Amino acid sequence: MSRSTDVRVVGATLWFLPVETRVPLKFGTETLTRVTCARVALRVVDRTGRSAVGWGETPLSVQWVWPSRTPYAARHEALCLFSQMLARSWSSGSEWGHALELGVDFIEHSLPRMLEDFNASGLTGIPAGSLAEAMPWLAALVCNSAFDLALHDAYGRLHDRPVYTTYTADWLSRDLGSMVEPDAAGVSFVDRFPADFLVTVPPRRLMAWHLVGGVDPLDACELTGTEPSDGHPVLLADWIRRDGLRCLKVKLRGNDAAWDYARLGRVAEIAMPLGVSLFSADFNCTVTDPAYVCDILDRVERDQPALWQRLRYVEQPFPYELSDLRLEVAPVSRRKPLFLDESAHDWREIRLGRQLGWTGVALKTCKTQSGALLSACWAKAHGLELMVQDLTNPMLAMIPHALLAAHVGTIAGVETNAMQFYPAASDPEAAVHPGLYQRRAGEVDLSTLSGAGFGYRLEAMSRRLPEPVVGFGF
Repeated sequence: MSRSTDVRVVGATLWFLPVETRVPLKFGTETLTRVTCARVALRVVDRTGRSAVGWGETPLSVQWVWPSRTPYAARHEALCLFSQMLARSWSSGSEWGHALELGVDFIEHSLPRMLEDFNASGLTGIPAGSLAEAMPWLAALVCNSAFDLALHDAYGRLHDRPVYTTYTADWLSRDLGSMVEPDAAGVSFVDRFPADFLVTVPPRRLMAWHLVGGVDPLDACELTGTEPSDGHPVLLADWIRRDGLRCLKVKLRGNDAAWDYARLGRVAEIAMPLGVSLFSADFNCTVTDPAYVCDILDRVERDQPALWQRLRYVEQPFPYELSDLRLEVAPVSRRKPLFLDESAHDWREIRLGRQLGWTGVALKTCKTQSGALLSACWAKAHGLELMVQDLTNPMLAMIPHALLAAHVGTIAGVETNAMQFYPAASDPEAAVHPGLYQRRAGEVDLSTLSGAGFGYRLEAMSRRLPEPVVGFGF
């Protein structure tokens, strides 16, 4: 079935925006000190020839999307080359549909073929011998997400509506039953649409989760004198006081139980007297035995009851390869809610995770808006809890990220940490949406977002973009 509101993509432009961190951020076994953000503009047309341009942006976070011993430069170059290939592919679309329908079809059919071809091509442009492994699916999803976000924004802009108001039977030709499948519980998605699983009146303010990185200094004695002097805090207590923080996500090592337990305890010792009431533990995907996590949780419950009461959930302790490892994680989730993150590529992986004992899902717009919506619907239909986690999203990337959290309904707000690691990068966007890029009273404020698409209000921003890397159809 076709609709008069259907669109087709006719052009794509890609920019790369380099960003340097003010302090390092540790991801697993690697440390991030810089990131390239992919910014995309997509042009869509309807059947009458009307057109609109939408925007999307995602950090190409090499260390997170592609953990490996392969040199950073080679992995980074691969992501950039694949993004350029995506720009060409997206610009020559022949299919018509709603943004969600086009986005899902691209992820299901075009993206796997492109990744397979890319990995089989010898990766032209990358120095010979520097890349001995295939680019993973998560990396392909993240590269594609800027295009997918731009598609949803363009769809809303063409129809002069906030895009979240279009995820209904009045706009979509296909129901969720054509896009996802239930598990053995028999939940039906026939004649159901994303709007059926979204918050009816999304909040305009969200609790903000602060990331306590694995190399963040906690006490003054840990300072080296090389810390930035840019008006922003460095020590945890100063962050809590300045931003009124109430929620902390604590990065752990996952391979040093004594350090992990001590780190959790010290963070709580600093934070609880200052009013922090919620904690989460992120074991960095380095744990291979659920007993490791259980032992730490049992010790916290026994020896630190105040922290135990405030420990809201545990974020993916185990490696990304959920299908390969198939760890039975119910012993962990019986103690505290256990959330998929890096493994939650799509609703299929979430279905497997639920079978293995996971009880929650951390959504990310960097895995595409289309995929995040389907994952949210599947998870909510099957009783899983939701969070929306950050990829340290600066600039435009922050806006769909916060909107997703507001619309899907999370257990407690949204993770927001770009202001910790590169606050100046978002100055043009913050001038228009100050409450979204500065946490106040422990919250971020979405009330300035308005208008069509994602409500960026891009025309009010003073950002000057460099020359595009590639552009087709503009």
